[in-house]
Amino acid sequence: MTGNELREAYLQFFAEKKDHLRLSSYSLVPDNDPTLLLIGAGMAPLKPFFTGKMKPPRNRIVTCQRCVRTGDIENVGRTARHQTFFEMLGNFSFGDYFKQEAIPWAWEFLTEVVELPKDKLWVSIYPEDDEAREIWLKETDVNPDHIVALEDNFWEIGPGPCGPDSEIYIDLGEERGCGEPTCGIGCDCDRFLEIWNLVFTQYDRTEEGEYNLLAHKNIDTGCGLERLASVVQNKKTNFETDLLYPIIEYASKISNVTYGSDPKKDISLKVIADHARSVAIMIMDDILPANEGRGYVLRRTLRRAIRHGRMLGITKPFLDGAVDAVVEIFRNAKDFSEILAKQDYIKRVIRVEEDRFASTLAQGIELLNEEVARLKDAHETVLHGEVGFKLYDTYGFPRELTEEILHENGITLDGECFHQEMEKQRTRARSARAENQAVSVPDLSGVDTGSLTEDADAVKATVVAIWRDGGLVDALHDGESAGVILSTTPFHPEGGGQVGDEGILRSELGYLSVSNTKRLPDGTIYHVAYVEEGQIQRGDAVDVCLDAKKKLSSARNHTATHLLQAALRRVVGEHVQQAGSLVTPERLRFDFTNFEPVTEQQLRDVEELVNEEILRSSELHISMMPIDEAKALGAMALFGEKYGDVVRVVNVPDFSIELCGGSHVSNTGQIGLFKIVSESGVAAGVRRIEAITGRAAFAYAAEMSRMVQELSRKLKTRSEDLVSQMDKFMDERKSMQEQLRNFATFRDQADAQKLLMGVQTIGDFHVVVGKANVDSMDELRKIADLTCEKLETGIVVLGAIIEDKVSLVVKADKAAVQMGAHAGNIIKEAAKAVGGGGGGRPDMAQAGGKIPAQLPQAFEAAVAVIRRQISA
Repeated sequence: MTGNELREAYLQFFAEKKDHLRLSSYSLVPDNDPTLLLIGAGMAPLKPFFTGKMKPPRNRIVTCQRCVRTGDIENVGRTARHQTFFEMLGNFSFGDYFKQEAIPWAWEFLTEVVELPKDKLWVSIYPEDDEAREIWLKETDVNPDHIVALEDNFWEIGPGPCGPDSEIYIDLGEERGCGEPTCGIGCDCDRFLEIWNLVFTQYDRTEEGEYNLLAHKNIDTGCGLERLASVVQNKKTNFETDLLYPIIEYASKISNVTYGSDPKKDISLKVIADHARSVAIMIMDDILPANEGRGYVLRRTLRRAIRHGRMLGITKPFLDGAVDAVVEIFRNAKDFSEILAKQDYIKRVIRVEEDRFASTLAQGIELLNEEVARLKDAHETVLHGEVGFKLYDTYGFPRELTEEILHENGITLDGECFHQEMEKQRTRARSARAENQAVSVPDLSGVDTGSLTEDADAVKATVVAIWRDGGLVDALHDGESAGVILSTTPFHPEGGGQVGDEGILRSELGYLSVSNTKRLPDGTIYHVAYVEEGQIQRGDAVDVCLDAKKKLSSARNHTATHLLQAALRRVVGEHVQQAGSLVTPERLRFDFTNFEPVTEQQLRDVEELVNEEILRSSELHISMMPIDEAKALGAMALFGEKYGDVVRVVNVPDFSIELCGGSHVSNTGQIGLFKIVSESGVAAGVRRIEAITGRAAFAYAAEMSRMVQELSRKLKTRSEDLVSQMDKFMDERKSMQEQLRNFATFRDQADAQKLLMGVQTIGDFHVVVGKANVDSMDELRKIADLTCEKLETGIVVLGAIIEDKVSLVVKADKAAVQMGAHAGNIIKEAAKAVGGGGGGRPDMAQAGGKIPAQLPQAFEAAVAVIRRQISA
């Protein structure tokens, strides 16, 4: 079976034979879970259902969830199973079936569908789980001697739901083992491979460590697709399966390195295969390279792949080409249809990042070379760990690459200090994660969420639930804020880039302002409310007052966002895809894929197209239909939205058709006016347009008109002549600046000539030491250059007082450097005299200081160093 066939067989087995609801893989970007950076486990998106806080769409669910973990990224390629990206097959029960069904179903799938040899399968159980042992013995035909009790077979993460688990292993043969007599289940060797884990969530652990039986027991299973594929396809590692090997073949071809010929090079080939897949899927899920958060995970993974390409001798951009191999792997996989649509975009993002990293890599090598030169000059043989970590963290150098370059120069890395810096970074990361460990989902297990309704005309409702800090409360008092759930609501929740509705809730004893409206993972709408006066209690009747003016403004901007995207695709190109959006009552922001700025003419054309559509006053057609039917009509999906089998389609006839759950105007004419106010770049391959509509656009136009009139009055010209008058002023300004530059150059030459009159001979060096009257460090460097050009075997030491601070420059010509002069060492001593610091290369260095009065002492210190360099 191919990897794609194996995935489909699993999903069909549980969906069609065992009555599970088949859900598509969730995005790698967690939804409403601030505790996670990326989805790293099959059950992670379903956490609210496991805790009982949310009601699942069905009590039996099956998924194949895409996951990314980078905690042990250094092991990727070095072991048979470590990967950053992997797929986790899982069947889940929320208070429905339990061990009696889960165990035999797992056995049935592995032995009858996948047809693994029963005599090679082993099972581990928790020693005290007699129930699981009995089910394995009575409901399956596993060899009783192949059931092993292990103390580790108990799943728990602190207080909360937990329970024993049972794992299924396959014996891959003695030749894959360690040869020790004790080799068996749980051994660290590759002989016994775990392929399935069944977690029986049956207890609730208290803070005191007590284990109470849960009223509703759950099943959480996990089966790694790549791992199972390696068994089914009889491959020694996951990397040799058809889910990864095509990328290895690509990397092998462009590097001219044969897989299997060199273990060290095999590691790099496997790293490239894994990382290329990870990067492509992360970008598919709308993650872009960045210096923090999940964007940093992407950038680090991408750069690590590029470095391993360099280690194979690949010097040109290559990783974007690996995307084609990734696409072919997932071409027939239903959950990866987006990768086909975004193939070119993913390649462009990677290519831009590759080009950028090439420059960063060059900077890192330059820094390392400078450090090597410095250490050699100082007769030192150990590079400080902080420098090594900076190369790793800032420039993407793996520790082994730094050590390799150092080794070639007879230098070692301070490994202990490097490790300390790494631990500091990890501590900072853990602290940042801890700050986000807020409970984002309330426990609504006791609330009948199925009876809640949405009604655009509702003016009265009942308070069904109130929660603060993740816990339900009975009442709120003056000055307190919380999430409030109503029996019915006219408020539209945040989603698709649109902020939630605002308004007011009034009860007999309280007055609350609603600043936002949001939706929980199960679809429940809640209101972010603040008690302005009095109090409110669960069960209170409230008058609901929606801020209709702001809602209409948001609707204008949301519909305009749809028109903007359609216009951009017509004017800029079909490659334009949404990469993010924000819709508020005040403005709209639209991020989209494009690898160069949109020209002014293109922006004018886009603006004109949108306003023409507004003038057409087209009626919007909003309808519900099956998602396949909507896609057949050409409906586009909006960034950040999740869609079910039936979707809401917003259609502006003959102009735009999109899947969207947001609020919209009924007629494009209600938008009034559309005005683009800015276009800028926000990330590699991503541009941003900000625009306004309606009253805000009219106000903007009026303000621009007033400014034109004011400028015309001040320049004493007519508004239609304003541009030509400004051009005239700009030409005059340019002429004046040129005259000033010529004067500055003349002054610099005069200053240099004056300094040369004070040249002194120290040994074989011709030395100029003096103070220059300049306004910037740039001018000081220019005078130093001009002065040094006139010397033979020359060293120039200049100082200046700029804004009450000292600036120092030392310049040495090529002949002086060859004879032992080192500008960086000279300036270090000089800077100390003025309370500062600095450094640089042998031929040029600069520094700053805080004590202007001690500039003469700085010059004396510089001369002293020069004399020592002569004697050396």
